[in-house]
Amino acid sequence: MERALKKVLKTTLQPAVRSGTSKTMSAIRGRGTRTTEWGLRMRLVRSGLRGWVIQPSDVIGQPDFYFPARRLAVFVDGCFWHHCPECGHIPKTRTEFWALKFALNKRRDRRNTARLRCRGISVIRIWEHELNTSEWKRVIAIAAR
Repeated sequence: MERALKKVLKTTLQPAVRSGTSKTMSAIRGRGTRTTEWGLRMRLVRSGLRGWVIQPSDVIGQPDFYFPARRLAVFVDGCFWHHCPECGHIPKTRTEFWALKFALNKRRDRRNTARLRCRGISVIRIWEHELNTSEWKRVIAIAAR
């Protein structure tokens, strides 16, 4: 958790989280989620596109997919965690916490995108819900150039 989020949590009285909710939220992983990264990964495999690396630790922000030869980073942003303007929402409980969490996530995303672009790496961000449209074909078209 980022320092700013920890700081706010220490200074505000947060209601206790139910154990069921805590268990559910702790089971959510930030990597390898089927609806996001796996969805695009299967499309990349089926298209026959090669030369990508999954979440390389040596690239800023650990993009979901990185094409080293093209210097292209692809992020698949989950609609909930990255607070999609179309389908993202703030939960009704602990709204202050979630609003801050989403704001910090967005700030981190902007910072990582800017840092990658300063190093000459192109960045594509695609929303989770766009995987159900033809938007994912844009990634393949750009990476195949």
